[in-house]
Amino acid sequence: MALKRMDNVGIVVENLDAAITFFEELGLDLEGRMMIEGEWAGRVTGLGDQHVEIAMMRTPDGHSRLELSRFIRPAVVADHRTAPVNALGYLRVMFAVDDLNETLDRLYKHGAELADEVVDYQGVYRLCYIRGPEGILIGLAQELGGQ
Repeated sequence: MALKRMDNVGIVVENLDAAITFFEELGLDLEGRMMIEGEWAGRVTGLGDQHVEIAMMRTPDGHSRLELSRFIRPAVVADHRTAPVNALGYLRVMFAVDDLNETLDRLYKHGAELADEVVDYQGVYRLCYIRGPEGILIGLAQELGGQ
């Protein structure tokens, strides 16, 4: 049996409304929002009786999703949001955008901050990392069409 696709990337947040607003501004569509609770869900995650509010965000091409989760029960036990880019584990989500400057202008209004600077990679891409809602590390890339 072969792998079919990557279904989604999950990010745990404290403020689900703010995270939804931020990712909608980036260009993702809110596909659905719901509560996931009960012992059955805990059997999947290993957390026991859990109560989690999730929002599923879909990319414009429909191929990828971002699952935003706000844990009500059990309580969050660790915080990796400000880890540097060379930390083990989750690093970042990278999004392709058509206009990096325009995207940054929109996201700055929602609290985004550049991790360092926008860089031109050999005339092929303009790239940057930003810290989004709650310090989530996000990569943005604009293809320049050069070689």
